[in-house]
Amino acid sequence: MTVRWLKLAVSTACLAALLWWTDAAAVVERLQNADMTWITLGLLAITASTFAMASRWKIAASEIGVQITYPVAVREYYLAQLINTVLPGGVAGDVTRAVRARHTADLNRAAQSVMAERLLGQIAVLAFMFVGFAVALLVTGGLEFGQLGWVVMTALAGCIIVAVAVSRLQNATGRFLRMTFQLTRRPVVILHGLITTLCLVFGFYACARATGVIMPAEALATLIPLILCAMLIPLSVGGWGWREGAAAALFPIIGAPASAGVATGITYGVVLLAAALPAAVILVAQPPLDTASSKGKPDLP
Repeated sequence: MTVRWLKLAVSTACLAALLWWTDAAAVVERLQNADMTWITLGLLAITASTFAMASRWKIAASEIGVQITYPVAVREYYLAQLINTVLPGGVAGDVTRAVRARHTADLNRAAQSVMAERLLGQIAVLAFMFVGFAVALLVTGGLEFGQLGWVVMTALAGCIIVAVAVSRLQNATGRFLRMTFQLTRRPVVILHGLITTLCLVFGFYACARATGVIMPAEALATLIPLILCAMLIPLSVGGWGWREGAAAALFPIIGAPASAGVATGITYGVVLLAAALPAAVILVAQPPLDTASSKGKPDLP
């Protein structure tokens, strides 16, 4: 409980500090004048990403041996997103998804399917950002990232090296990573990764447009994925605070004020919450899952 309150305090303190640092009046003005058309487009993009991620989870679960129907996958993904959005840490919803998706007490496979799907999502975003920064650094005349671009590229390269090294270990983690990496080679998984990444990126772009910021094309594969990665920091509630902080720090690169970054981050957070609200029905009804039997695939550990 103490950790949860700490995460809430961190998000609140970060937002308060950002509003003080960037001029709260400017942030409020952008929020008050937000374009509802762009917000609606952002909401539709996030909703589309939810359906695509649910489909990706169904594919990953099937590979591990847990058969989940698509309607169930969508329902459980909605519930997980709502929980992740409102509770500290950003993983409580995934834990709930794994517990509810278990069959005959096979929580191990269910948890593996959830972790594999989340990892596939992160791989897609990081790969998209890697290509974006590589192109930005090699092509002149675009955004000037300076040392930031090389730092990001070095960090991403380091992650790849570590992940490959761990995947060669003959233990549960190594076997799990090998299985997940094998999934990344499947065209259907690549397509899902591209769709979900583009939807999430466009959702943020739409929120920026809603608050009066027109982002250059280069930012779609560089700054936006980098800002979204800030939401992965576990010391927060739904990424609040870190997302706005990253946007405030990076928006000056595209010629926008830090206050615009904070306003965009807040708008995106609200859109994420609104997109997850259909799960409220599940919290009331709590229908049983109709997962099929999980057989034919051995446990990875």
